[in-house]
Amino acid sequence: MRVINLSSGSDGNITYIETDNTKLLLDDGLSCQETVKRLELIGIKPNELDGIIISHEHSDHIKGVDIFSSKYNLPVYAHEMVWQGMDDKLKKVSTLNRKLFDGEFELKKLTIYPVEVPHDVKCFGFSFSQGNKKISVVTDLGHITDKIINSISGSQIVYLEANYDRQMLYNGTKYPLSLKRRIDGPNGHLSNNVSAKAVERLAASGARQIILSHLSKENNSPELAYNFVSSEIEKDGIIEGQDIRIDVATTSVGAFFRLK
Repeated sequence: MRVINLSSGSDGNITYIETDNTKLLLDDGLSCQETVKRLELIGIKPNELDGIIISHEHSDHIKGVDIFSSKYNLPVYAHEMVWQGMDDKLKKVSTLNRKLFDGEFELKKLTIYPVEVPHDVKCFGFSFSQGNKKISVVTDLGHITDKIINSISGSQIVYLEANYDRQMLYNGTKYPLSLKRRIDGPNGHLSNNVSAKAVERLAASGARQIILSHLSKENNSPELAYNFVSSEIEKDGIIEGQDIRIDVATTSVGAFFRLK
């Protein structure tokens, strides 16, 4: 298995996951043209894909889906309640390509485990598993629950949200207070603080690689997120680069991570 983030953040989110016989996208928050361009950079043609899985209806996760799916005849997988929120946004996806999941499902020999996460719309994180290999992607959630941790435990690679620094959010931006409270609320996004605590729990479950994801360009930075999380987990005796590796996803195409 291998995975690469093609874009991460409020400007658009796309993750590519591949096994020996399955190729898919998790979300497609860039234009069709830009999605094709980024796939070309990693040597993948759109018509090689087996489908697109959708986490939730927000535009930074579905902006390119309508045209991309219709142009390349790709199935789109989403929970029924996520589809309800997308009905007026994805009008070009054919009826045959509108696929529903309600719990665990498979694409070829890849098993996909959705886990509902607390956000201000119906939203899911996912684990992708084949044999003893497991990769998870969990972003757009206001807080971490035991159910979420249990669902993604055992993943060797985890893309985990670290959206904002609380001090930057409340003191550094001109957002209205209501928006700041929504971001910082139980159905908003994960702060660096909460992300660090989740990394500690994931390290104990066997995670080897964490990619901090969905960073706010106004309220965080790759350097700040990396340094904060690394220093916080070190207080618990977990050494970055030794016990676990931490990287940061950005709006640029990232690095491939492989499980052999």
